[in-house]
Amino acid sequence: MPGPMDGYKIIDFSQVVSGPLASMLLSDQGADVIKVEPLYGPGDVTRLPAFAKGGLSAFYLNNNRGKRSLALNLGSDEGREIALDVCREADVILQNFRPGAMARLGLDYESIKAVNPNVVYCTISGFGPDGPYSDRPVLDPVIQGLTGMISRQLNPEIPFPDLIRNLIADKSTALTSAQAITAALLVRERTGEGQHVEIPMLDACMYFFWPDGMMDKTLLDDDVSPGFLLSSVYNLTDCRDGKIVYFVASDPMRTALYKALGHPEWSDDERFATMMAVSNEANFAALGVLLADAFASLTMAEALDRLVAADVPCGPILDADEAIADQQMVHNQTLQTWQHPLAGSVQQPRPAARFEKTPATIRESGSVRGGDNDGILTDLGRTVEQIAALREQGLIA
Repeated sequence: MPGPMDGYKIIDFSQVVSGPLASMLLSDQGADVIKVEPLYGPGDVTRLPAFAKGGLSAFYLNNNRGKRSLALNLGSDEGREIALDVCREADVILQNFRPGAMARLGLDYESIKAVNPNVVYCTISGFGPDGPYSDRPVLDPVIQGLTGMISRQLNPEIPFPDLIRNLIADKSTALTSAQAITAALLVRERTGEGQHVEIPMLDACMYFFWPDGMMDKTLLDDDVSPGFLLSSVYNLTDCRDGKIVYFVASDPMRTALYKALGHPEWSDDERFATMMAVSNEANFAALGVLLADAFASLTMAEALDRLVAADVPCGPILDADEAIADQQMVHNQTLQTWQHPLAGSVQQPRPAARFEKTPATIRESGSVRGGDNDGILTDLGRTVEQIAALREQGLIA
């Protein structure tokens, strides 16, 4: 059964994560994605040989599984013409280069629109098409710093901020981009018109971070009630033999926590009875001492058993091997293993969205750079002889 994006063709000029992960998500949902890479140089930097086998890296496959690869000399007239040809019948063009780069190649929105008037053209940039930072190079940690995310990644026990040690800015931008592309295609279905969609990473990451990370910057009047940020209460909890994590987000949960720890009387203490009372800094600190002492008297297993029985959200701190073997992960079949002819056994998470009638699936493929050139060029009407001539001239892989 075809996926929800079946029948749509996406030409992906993007590199690293913000664009490639977006188009891979749409590929999982059924879209035909052609990844266009430069012929010379390292290609997409995710191809660098870390955790690699058979010329394919884990990082590349985790962002580009299921796509066909077309490697061209985009600096040549013939290479640009091939790129334009492959874009003529596309539904979506995706790119994430610095402003002006695609225009210099003759592959910007106006150039593609001239040959494909109804195209949806998605441009991801670090900071936007203009402004004081627009020409700067950008990678994920820079966006983390500029959005305030690093400053609030602060464990009270460790008095300095730290990076979020995964590509959260890139990945939040990828999810934003995939959603925006599908929304623009929906508009095209209704109106017949394509459009240019601009997505600055800075804006996408701030949008993603804001709901909880910037609660204190949302209501601006002087009479706003005080509160606390989740970053100040997200902490690991020390038990007698290790750490667990739990969180209470309502007064009933708080009452259940106190009972689970053997101290139901805390619910009768006006300092600790409600979320509003605990938002007082002094009350919060006093309760913290009591909770720390209570958990320190329990083993991890004892604490988790009590919290689960009380319906308090909680869980162990799993390492990578434990996480992928967790019983709920196994039950959900979250991870899927498949065989690649060059890379061997590949383990990856399957698409998370479960469509009843149009299921998304992992496309069990991953291409070396330019590995699909002949098939794509044949689809464009190039003959075997023409393809051989292009290769001999150093225009294609």
